[in-house]
Amino acid sequence: MLRTRLLWFTLGFSVTGASVAHLVWRDLYAERFAISSDMKEKFGALESRVSGLESAGHENPSPAQVKSLSLPTSISIDR
Repeated sequence: MLRTRLLWFTLGFSVTGASVAHLVWRDLYAERFAISSDMKEKFGALESRVSGLESAGHENPSPAQVKSLSLPTSISIDR
């Protein structure tokens, strides 16, 4: 009788452990896939933005863009 209880306890413990391990493994795998997919999507968007900026760099800038890009020529320090 003691052997039978020990056998069933071991079997139940093993099945429960395997179920928990399977759930954890599945969650980790899904998270890894989601992160990988998200990074590919973001890098694709970044690459398209950079290529758009590179192709737009040859056009003449508008006066507002030139004014915002100009740097001050003198720096005054009050003492």
